[in-house]
Amino acid sequence: MTDLWQAHMVTGELGVNCYLLGCPKTRQAVVIDPGGNGSSILAELEKQGFELKAVINTHGHFDHIGGNKTLIDQTGADLLLHAEALPLLRGASSHAASFGCRAIDPSPEPTRLLQDGDRIEVGSIVLEVLHVPGHSPGSVCLKCGEALFAGDVLFAGSIGRTDLPGGDHHLLLKGLQSRVLTLADSVKVYPGHGPATTIGHERKNNPYLNYFD
Repeated sequence: MTDLWQAHMVTGELGVNCYLLGCPKTRQAVVIDPGGNGSSILAELEKQGFELKAVINTHGHFDHIGGNKTLIDQTGADLLLHAEALPLLRGASSHAASFGCRAIDPSPEPTRLLQDGDRIEVGSIVLEVLHVPGHSPGSVCLKCGEALFAGDVLFAGSIGRTDLPGGDHHLLLKGLQSRVLTLADSVKVYPGHGPATTIGHERKNNPYLNYFD
């Protein structure tokens, strides 16, 4: 991913990590998990001279999609998320209210429903979709070279919570073992909340992964 432009913004009421990736050759960009602050995200893309082509949600929880409407309404970008995340996307406003958070603008409907193993290509940006349910139905990680955009599947020192509707602790652990911990130790993990980490560090130090010892 060294040939790509990358930026990181903390967005929305719950402090979601939003990642911006740009192709220097085509000046096309993707945004992963715009939790809010859509105008600020667009301003950063404009400042850097990139055209937004795709918004990707790693899952459908309200805190990861709050900026969808602003970004898509103003750019016409495609919206991508896993097929099983669609009910959460559509119910995000009521979900936000249940957390005592401000109402979010309803998200546009996706233009592409993702499946495990799909490739997303925008200019020189290539993302591989890894379906890792358990935090929520339709949760995915996005692998880009030696980087993994993990959504709420894996954090530094923790894993995604599984006590929300549609959560399944056993299923999340199974997906981590089969789809995430098979990656090289050198892969850098960019989670949906909190600091970045690496697969190797989490393999050795994450207490939730002792399940696999």
